[in-house]
Amino acid sequence: MHVHEDADGVRLIAHDTLPSTNADALARARAGERGPLWITAARQTAGRGRRGNLWTSEPGNLYASLLLTDAAPAAHLPELCFVVALAVRDAAREVAPPLDQKLKFKWPNDLLLDGAKLAGILIEAETIGDVTAIAVGIGVNCAHHPDNLAYPATSLAACGAMVTPDELLRALSRTIVRGLVEWDRGSGFAAIRSEWLAHAAGLGGDIHVRLADRELTGRFETLDRMGRLMLRLPGSMAWVTARSASGSRSISACRLRATICPAST
Repeated sequence: MHVHEDADGVRLIAHDTLPSTNADALARARAGERGPLWITAARQTAGRGRRGNLWTSEPGNLYASLLLTDAAPAAHLPELCFVVALAVRDAAREVAPPLDQKLKFKWPNDLLLDGAKLAGILIEAETIGDVTAIAVGIGVNCAHHPDNLAYPATSLAACGAMVTPDELLRALSRTIVRGLVEWDRGSGFAAIRSEWLAHAAGLGGDIHVRLADRELTGRFETLDRMGRLMLRLPGSMAWVTARSASGSRSISACRLRATICPAST
């Protein structure tokens, strides 16, 4: 473990190997740490994505978690996925400017490069006493990417950008701080939403959404003012929410739920 003064103004603890940076961040929160604090690992042995899926975490890529405390009222926490997605995009184009126009967002928590997954975000929160600790987990394929997935993936290196995890983290620390200030605990979400939609993959076309208990296919209409995906189905409209499950001690802010109502005429 290496303790550094900061990553562009935010404290940083860097590990050679961890099971999971998110798990480490939340463990530190239980021990009294309130952040903001970056936790990184050169390699993860139990990295995970949404739905608890195992995420390949070999050295060369960025595996980082930002620990925050009481970042926003509970109703606004699902918006944090979009704040972080913008910050990851901004950091990627800062370190690799030629890739700027090839970066798109996939709802709710992925960054695509040329249509393939470059980065994923997993936000977990836990109530500890009277505070909410939030681990913002970010994985970015810098040097390599998995090739055994059900969907295409890529890396910065595969697209000609040779960027180290440390270089990307320094840029990300700057962009995420700016994004949190702009978001302002939810009061600035309108501008975040607008920018995300301007670079959203699949907007206006048919997309496929996997929920815990079913799958939906429909036209991606927009995001509503709360960040819910508005999916037009035959004869109805689905509002798909990326939010926490009530009653959970450890929750993912990107768990998907759908409310389906008759389409208005």
